Formats: sequence, structure tokens, C-alpha cells
Amino acid sequence: MATFKVEHSEGMRWVKVALDGDDVRTERGALNHMQGAITMDVPWPTLQACWVSLFSDETTLRPRYSGTGTVYLDSSLGGYHLMKVAAGDRWVLDTRCFWASDGRVRLSIHRERMLTALWAGEGLFWYKTALKGNGQVVLSVPGPVQEVVLDNDRFITDGPFVIARTHGISMQIKRPAKSLVSYWLSGQKRAYVYEGTGRLLLCAVPYWRARMQRERSGWAAE
Repeated sequence: MATFKVEHSEGMRWVKVALDGDDVRTERGALNHMQGAITMDVPWPTLQACWVSLFSDETTLRPRYSGTGTVYLDSSLGGYHLMKVAAGDRWVLDTRCFWASDGRVRLSIHRERMLTALWAGEGLFWYKTALKGNGQVVLSVPGPVQEVVLDNDRFITDGPFVIARTHGISMQIKRPAKSLVSYWLSGQKRAYVYEGTGRLLLCAVPYWRARMQRERSGWAAE
């Protein structure tokens, strides 16, 4: 099984992957450098993957690295969260959250409901990466992550702060207030509502360097 380690220096973080006759899948374009007897290939996409690529920013073309050696992925001012996918689990990741996984984890596609996609500004089709299997996964995140457990309960956030959820939890985007008057006066434009039984991964506070980079990019665009 591939071994993942998050390393850091000069305020930057990156993922080191050690392979010993194993294989790992990564996000497209994530490689920085590698050493050893490692080969890279891209599994041929299915018809569904080609269809998804036409309507989504979520890529389904993810390189696979096989062999023995070390793979280093690109660095970031944000962070990386290592999680375990157990047999019988199915996780749905937020868009552009997947970074890497070992070969025992199966990647598939999850589509949110059309009304939810419209509320989120994603158009009619909102595709996300889904995970099954038994292995380790690395998520690309803007800050520290905490786990929230729901037991036939509801969890509401002001924005897309939930980066992953198990299959027993549904997501909807609604008005935060019932009446239109309260909606306009509250200053809260939308609420992300999660309901059901399962686990959520919440990333509500970004690393300060990543926050400053995002704000400076916004100023430059203006």
C-alpha cells in the first residue's frame, strides 16, 4: 500500500508518496517530481467520464503512478488532509478536493440534484468525485479539517465548508430564512443543509497564508 506524508517548508506544504510495488492515482497535473523505477499512465476514460468532462470542472482524467520509488506532488499555501476510506464506505468529495489516493480506492462520479446545482451556481449538472474501497486518500484543503458526526440530524453552513460527506447524508441549498423579508434583511444569501446519518469533514477556517493569497488575487483582478 502506498504511504503518504505531508511535508512542509517556508510556509508551503506538499505530499510525499512512497511506493513499494504499489500504485497511486493523483489529480491531473499534480506531479512535481519523482525518483525510482516508477511508470506513469492514464487509464482510458469511460464514456461516462467523457460525458462528465463536457459539463464539469471536475476532471476524470487522473494519472496513475506504479512501481517502487518516491513521488512528490506540487506544493501549496493551503493544506492536505489524509483520510482513510474503509470497506463499505462511500464518500462524496467537494469539487476540486481530490488530490491523491492509493490503488485500492475506486474513483467514481456523483451528481448532485439539479435544483441544488442551480442554487450553487453550477448550472444543471454538478458532478463530484466519489470514493469507495479500502485505502488512503489525500484531500486538497484550504485549512485544518474537523470531523462532524450526524445521527439522523441536520447540519447547516453559510458556505461550501463541508469538503466531504458519507453516502448517508444528503445536501441541499436553501434560503436561510423562511420569509422573503427575513431573507433579504439577514444578509445570508444561501444555506448549505446536510441531513441524515453519517460523517462530514468540515473546513471552516483557512490557513492565513492561503487566505492572504486569495484576497490579493481578488485585489489584482479588480
